[in-house]
Amino acid sequence: MEYLENLEKYAELAVNIGINVQKDQEVIVNSPINAFDLTRLITKKCYEAGAKNVIVRYRDELITHTKLAMAPEKSLEKARQWEIVGLLNEHVKNGAALLSIISSDPDLMKDIDPKRMKTHMLTQQKSSKEYKDYVMSGNAPWSLVAYPNKEWAERVFPELEGQEAIDALWEHIFEMTRIDQEDPVKAWENHINLLNEKVAFLNNNKMKKLVYKSKGTDLSIELSEKHLWCGADDKTFSGIKYLANIPTEEVFTLPKKNGINGYVSSTKPLSYSGNLIENFKITFKDGKIVDFEAEKGYDALKNLIETDEGSRYLGEVALVPYNSPISNKDTIYFNTLFDENASCHLAIGNAYMSCVEDGNAMTDEELEAIGFNNSLTHVDFMVGSNDLNIIGITFEGKEIEIFKNGDWAI
Repeated sequence: MEYLENLEKYAELAVNIGINVQKDQEVIVNSPINAFDLTRLITKKCYEAGAKNVIVRYRDELITHTKLAMAPEKSLEKARQWEIVGLLNEHVKNGAALLSIISSDPDLMKDIDPKRMKTHMLTQQKSSKEYKDYVMSGNAPWSLVAYPNKEWAERVFPELEGQEAIDALWEHIFEMTRIDQEDPVKAWENHINLLNEKVAFLNNNKMKKLVYKSKGTDLSIELSEKHLWCGADDKTFSGIKYLANIPTEEVFTLPKKNGINGYVSSTKPLSYSGNLIENFKITFKDGKIVDFEAEKGYDALKNLIETDEGSRYLGEVALVPYNSPISNKDTIYFNTLFDENASCHLAIGNAYMSCVEDGNAMTDEELEAIGFNNSLTHVDFMVGSNDLNIIGITFEGKEIEIFKNGDWAI
């Protein structure tokens, strides 16, 4: 009974705080087939909030695995373009909200030929670029929530099996998303306000450069004069607030594309395209990745970096304290939604338009001139640790200690 009560609260949080459904709004829910109980609750909550139509799109990762393993090579180069175009033109551009439920097996694709995986990923990224650019530029409310499955749960809790592992992962998710609190929606409103205080400080003290130092990391990151820090919640151009990630502990901005120098080491595994990349190090010169190494998942990292020209550069800088609810669980979740919110992180690939002052009024040439990175991909990797120190240097040359020993110093 407690699980069902918590699941209903989770659905309510996703609908009312995540995508913030408005009266007479359409909602698109992207869901894995195993999350049908949560999807049904979300659908109900959407209609209770006044939605006029809820479109559910189910997917099955095992079918995707079968295709990648057995389909002719040429079929991997074809995407369902008609579906993506239809979603964008008929629904998203008419004001639909987007809610995605993720439930991945972090090791599912480890037996797939890396070349076939790269072909598949490139096809998907190219076909959905216009769709993603439109959404990520602040035109639609969107949010992500997670749903455990047996394989994922057993990877996180190897000492447990089956339902016991799933129950343990649910317990963690409910705690990290504040569902275990008396009023989760109110708890999130308070948390968002605290994060926005950090955003205000950083935007009021414009930084020209951030300097990262820790064991395995010595990195200098320049920021554009036009950069903006963003926090937990965001706002569409029509004024609808939404929470893109549930949970979230980060504040973030974009780096200056050509202004990154030094090296950085990962502090948590990265789950990418069904493969785990572990203990990797990346070296930058004038923004570009010029060298990289990995103890595990080298080919997957190589494919990520070689997605396109923009994937050789960074698109996001995110600050997350080491002493935070997710980090304090001292658990690796093998899922970026949780691991990125337990650690300071950087993102390979595309930058966010919301992190640029008047970004949507700029031409592509103007964006390029301020150091905005364009790419088909955007993949976060974790670099935070309890010995990470970050110094910010303002445009006036003032030094401000931003992080000390992994935690906020401001």
